[in-house]
Amino acid sequence: MGLIDIEMFASLDLVAQSPGGPDEDPEGFPFGGWQAPLSDEVAGAQIVAAYEGTDALLLGRRTYDIFAAYWPHQKGGVDDEIATLFNSVPKYVASRGTPDLSWEGSTHLGPDLAGAVREIRDRHEHVKVVGSLDLVQTLLREKLFDRLDLWVHPIVLGVGKKVFDGGAVPMNVTLLQPPATSPKGTVYLRYGRAEGTPLTGDMSAPDRGLGHDD
Repeated sequence: MGLIDIEMFASLDLVAQSPGGPDEDPEGFPFGGWQAPLSDEVAGAQIVAAYEGTDALLLGRRTYDIFAAYWPHQKGGVDDEIATLFNSVPKYVASRGTPDLSWEGSTHLGPDLAGAVREIRDRHEHVKVVGSLDLVQTLLREKLFDRLDLWVHPIVLGVGKKVFDGGAVPMNVTLLQPPATSPKGTVYLRYGRAEGTPLTGDMSAPDRGLGHDD
């Protein structure tokens, strides 16, 4: 069984709407493109490295349309490594409508999204989910993901769609590697989904694990 890996760029208050540009998802959101001023070479290298082993993309309709209009034209440019990957791997698109799938290697998923994602997971080793906030809520709610790569940027937006925007259900996650930071303050966190649901306890209990002897 393969890996479903969600990649999200978020503010400190976990807003993940329109990080790349003002036209991505502009409705009611005044900060489109907020990620660009906070980008640096270290964060860029982290993002490229996070795609290592990716052999398929799983995208929502809006993100697919943005990617399909951009990445086929970036061959040989500064983003050639990512462009080559995105243009070569299969693209699976979750949409309730009938999208125009002109980008080579694209497939429209049927109405049984959960079943389709499970089939994709069985077919591929490493499926990357990029952006696609509405799709991500379904994957979170159904626990149909294995890893969450989260880039938290040093900015508070106060408005906008969030990483856990209606899709959060109780679950455990585990930090898979030490956090990494970039010169402009972005923190890269890689979590894996863990078994079980959150436990509770009493911080006033004598066995709460703070290391006191008395």
